[in-house]
Amino acid sequence: MNYNWNWGIFWDQTPDATGTYFASLMSGLQVTVLLALVAWIIAFVLGSVVGIMRTLPSRWPVLIGNAYIELFRNIPLLVQLFIWFFVVPELLPGEFGMWVKQLRNGPFIAAMLGLGFYMSSRVATQVTAGINALPKGQRMAGTAIGLTTWQTYRYILLPLAYRIIFPPLTSEFLNTIKNTAPALTIGVLELTAQARSMQEFSFQVFEAFTAAAGIYLLLSAVVTIGMRLIEKRLVIPGFNVGK
Repeated sequence: MNYNWNWGIFWDQTPDATGTYFASLMSGLQVTVLLALVAWIIAFVLGSVVGIMRTLPSRWPVLIGNAYIELFRNIPLLVQLFIWFFVVPELLPGEFGMWVKQLRNGPFIAAMLGLGFYMSSRVATQVTAGINALPKGQRMAGTAIGLTTWQTYRYILLPLAYRIIFPPLTSEFLNTIKNTAPALTIGVLELTAQARSMQEFSFQVFEAFTAAAGIYLLLSAVVTIGMRLIEKRLVIPGFNVGK
């Protein structure tokens, strides 16, 4: 293979003279982490609400929750990003829609919403599974002592359910980090976008994407180790399988 390897390319200046290629990758990493964190907050909050709705005794919340999951889980993430970035602003009223399209952080906001709603459908299924995994006596005990439905979820069901599903939620958070990569298609300068920019300017394709892959692996390792430490403190004997 006739390829000119140059691992020192990371310390060369970028064409726009804003810093080195290494600095641009670190800038992309910061955007990736920030996008993943904000999207995860949206996913966790919405996913929790929808997951709880699917376990309520009333029929309509269950139907709405199921419809929500089918809608956002079965549309590819890339399509959802395009809808949030290109379609939604066109559907807004005149001046407001124009203001949204001119937002400086418009691509980031669209990616945040698209990724957050997409991942919320996956979180919702985990929350539902966690609540349904609890013994039925837990819910009945809340009713027996006079708790309302909200109080039963707040003080009895959810504290146990979240501990049970903490490992799969860790996997979903890692998926959120990896799913930030498609955001480059709508102009978000996250890690993959910066690696691609480095490759296009320097033609050092192997170095650029090897560095990006290594950074993703390191980031995932840090998250995994941190989550496992937290998981050990949340273990409930008899509820967490294999613990």
